[in-house]
Amino acid sequence: MNYYNEIKNELINNEINKRAKNYSINKSDLNTYYNVGKMLMDAGKHYGDGIIKEYSHKLQNDLGKSYSARLLYKMLKYYNFISKGKLPTLSAKLSWSHYDEILRFDDIKKVIYYIKICEQQNLSVRQLRTRIKSNEYERLPDDSKNKLITKKKTAIVDFVKNPIRIRNSNNLDDISEKVLQKLILEDIQSFMKELGNSFIFIGSEYPIKLKDRYNYIDILLYNIKFRCYVVIELKVTEINSKHTGQIQNYMNYIDKNVKELDDNKTVGIIICKKENSCVIEYCSDERIIARRYELV
Repeated sequence: MNYYNEIKNELINNEINKRAKNYSINKSDLNTYYNVGKMLMDAGKHYGDGIIKEYSHKLQNDLGKSYSARLLYKMLKYYNFISKGKLPTLSAKLSWSHYDEILRFDDIKKVIYYIKICEQQNLSVRQLRTRIKSNEYERLPDDSKNKLITKKKTAIVDFVKNPIRIRNSNNLDDISEKVLQKLILEDIQSFMKELGNSFIFIGSEYPIKLKDRYNYIDILLYNIKFRCYVVIELKVTEINSKHTGQIQNYMNYIDKNVKELDDNKTVGIIICKKENSCVIEYCSDERIIARRYELV
């Protein structure tokens, strides 16, 4: 079998198909690159690993500079993942450009994670690159990532990154809670994405009356998907039991006076300079979580 000619013809047919049928470009690319990957695998068994560089050199002379050795290696990796059952069923929502970004990783769980969020959230390639660049995968708890990969039921806290990245446009070093709040509100959309998806901003310094005294919630959000209010409290110190007691009071107030009957119970997120696992571990309310902040 002349592997090179077979690969060359496969790629030529794909180029023709892409020009003639724009609606099927995605499917054509994925099928073609799978077939090329298989032939590269077979050719490698006969001629050794160096055959990819040799074929790349020929293809660049015959078809154009885009067929680099890197691209051919990516096709081979793509074929191996699918043929060995490592990747989930291919989705029409992902293009080859998506896979090109994702297949740079060797960690199969990381690959599957980004495939899943692309499917679920209909991410563009540009949005995917942004999520990867932010180290989103590394900033999620292992349990949360496993839930997404295995399609287990998730909770709102599963999507909250750690640390939470807050844009610091003025490069401030020493900040107060008020300044931290100001930085968040300056780019509230990015902040809400750090917490997950489907958030609505309700207000900052949200007033509530406990007994005869007014208190103010730093930030109050609502999540449409999980149908619940989310109380955000900001601390520029290490978290302690007073902080968990404070946010619990605020959450209970929202549950009693603000939420509707068909809403789920309010969730509390303490964003702090330093976590203390013991404080959260011995907190009686499992709806409360703590996350560090990181100024970027």
